[in-house]
Amino acid sequence: MEITLDSPLDMHLHLRDGDMLKLVAPLSGDFAGAVIMPNLVPPVTEPGGMLAYNQRIREAMGNTPFSCYMTLFFTKQNEQQLALAQSTPSFFAYKLYPAGITTNSEGGVARLAEAENTLKLMEEMGIPLLVHGESHGFVMDREAEFLGVYRQLAQQFPKLRICMEHITTAAALDLLDEFENLCATVTLQHLIITLDDVAGGALQPHLFCKPIAKRPGDRDALLQAALSGHPRLMFGSDSAPHPRCKKEACGCAAGVFTAPLALPKLAEIFARHGALCQLQSFVSGNARRIYGLTPLAKQVTLQNTPMAVPGSYRSYGQQVVPMYAGEHISWSIKS
Repeated sequence: MEITLDSPLDMHLHLRDGDMLKLVAPLSGDFAGAVIMPNLVPPVTEPGGMLAYNQRIREAMGNTPFSCYMTLFFTKQNEQQLALAQSTPSFFAYKLYPAGITTNSEGGVARLAEAENTLKLMEEMGIPLLVHGESHGFVMDREAEFLGVYRQLAQQFPKLRICMEHITTAAALDLLDEFENLCATVTLQHLIITLDDVAGGALQPHLFCKPIAKRPGDRDALLQAALSGHPRLMFGSDSAPHPRCKKEACGCAAGVFTAPLALPKLAEIFARHGALCQLQSFVSGNARRIYGLTPLAKQVTLQNTPMAVPGSYRSYGQQVVPMYAGEHISWSIKS
């Protein structure tokens, strides 16, 4: 059995910088492109820095054709600043982080009221808003507690395209159906695991991420939405590499590295549930329609021939452990 995907897109990707960027960027090269997150140290907040980061990504990719849909770290902006960003090649959207909620987000938004003028301008100018939607509450409730913020944003700015990033709960799916200006991404791991897989037995540091994996009912709802072709749900890997020494350590860094195996594992999941016909929409079609994208032409053929996932990826003095390290996946990339 085979399936050929037309220009698959990863709508949420972390590539880091420096030697880590050189290691992990080529491992996303099976995609035609990706939305690149801006939470570096320091974060990417202005167009010049965004262009420079884009260039470093292209150098790390080598000759691999790949489109970077670049994001800027959300800060208060005036109309002139937004217009400059919007006119900059490769710019895609602003990414809003609540202050201190995840990796390298200390400079994020502390009070939403401070962002309202910028959001109004973005609505008028047609600039998308991507949001890491978590509160600072109890870790299992953070997404649920943030849903009221999404509702407020969707109602207050009805023409602003708002993406709920890496959703993890059935409640987020319910909200998605309430507002036409909401869309969402979901990761590979949140279609597969629950909190029990992370911490139900021996702690599995390479499955620890934020938002944290939730309950079986949440996972099942997300999987069903993807398999059934929800028109405003898109694949965003949130592939987030950290050095092995920072994952297997006290104060384990949050992030699951899935980029090298995302497409084969998705094909395995969709095939197992008899839903391969929906995979194209999930990994490309919905994103193209929602955002009006015309991605780089690239065809990727997947086949139900097993692939072995390496125990780790090493280069440039870096070592990163992927999800399913040392295991086999029943699908692989043919070409």
